[in-house]
Amino acid sequence: MGRLSIRNLLQPQDQHAGHIVFTQKPVRGSWGGSNQFVKQMESLLTSRGYQIAYDLEGKVDLIVIIDPRTAKNKPIGYEKILAYKDNHPDVPILHRINECDLRKGTDFMDALLERTNKAADYTVFISNWLREYHSNKWFDLARPNSVIYNGADPAVFHPSVQNTHKCSTLRLVTHHWGASYTKGYDVYEKLDQAIAKGVVNNVSLRVIGRWPDGIRWKAAETFPPTQGKALADKLRECDAYITASRWEPCGMHQVEGIQCGLPLLYHRDGGGIVEAGRRCGIEFTDDWVNAIETLRANFRMYREKAIGLDLGGDKMCMEFAHLIRKLLFGAR
Repeated sequence: MGRLSIRNLLQPQDQHAGHIVFTQKPVRGSWGGSNQFVKQMESLLTSRGYQIAYDLEGKVDLIVIIDPRTAKNKPIGYEKILAYKDNHPDVPILHRINECDLRKGTDFMDALLERTNKAADYTVFISNWLREYHSNKWFDLARPNSVIYNGADPAVFHPSVQNTHKCSTLRLVTHHWGASYTKGYDVYEKLDQAIAKGVVNNVSLRVIGRWPDGIRWKAAETFPPTQGKALADKLRECDAYITASRWEPCGMHQVEGIQCGLPLLYHRDGGGIVEAGRRCGIEFTDDWVNAIETLRANFRMYREKAIGLDLGGDKMCMEFAHLIRKLLFGAR
């Protein structure tokens, strides 16, 4: 009887689905979309019998590259990845590409992604826009690849039956972890001033997160960086989501807003944001006043579109889990 108990205790470790290494560790607190991706994937994969690690010290069956740069929560840089692939060519590597130079005005990220991607057996881009961007620069579309759009945890980010826009004021909201003007703060600042001066009537603006130091809000309701249910509750208190962020590889902020049932006002140069915006929102450039009024006049229709658009993290994770399964156990 004792031997049987010992054998049963050992069996889950001996017959696990596989050791999967992520190059980025999840951290607590408000962070970017890649952190949410890792946390959601860890939850799903461990429930399916996989063992998750964040270093290359033990047994490795598959590596998922999140960000090739090194940091406290990113201990595996691109040089370690390339060296590991040279020494272990049979270990499959899945590269999730979620960045580009255009987004932040840098001049190193595209080249770094290209070098790192040489070790990849399969590449996932987080939007069609980002795949086209990199294919125009360096990525060969003949190599194995696909697009998996970002998703937000549906247990947290979901609509509320109370939010039916019964108020005369159209309540707009936006939230960003980063404080760069490319996040759309030039537009948010103009909108805030227009509301304060009465140029735009029956509209309110809520800003959550960080913003440039030079901005002095006049009418907007502001909150510090928030996450999880507290963030979702603040989103659900509003009617629609506005994002003027430019050249986003995909973005997580608009996904969280849409998942809370909020139709989208989005900038034409939003990059991957546009792919979701076209399905449940209204595009703008300098004509954001007209976009707001169009949304107000057709609010019910656009809210129904947002409700019907599934950008749940469970869907995203299932697509990645299926891909991981094929890379681990498919014929190679």
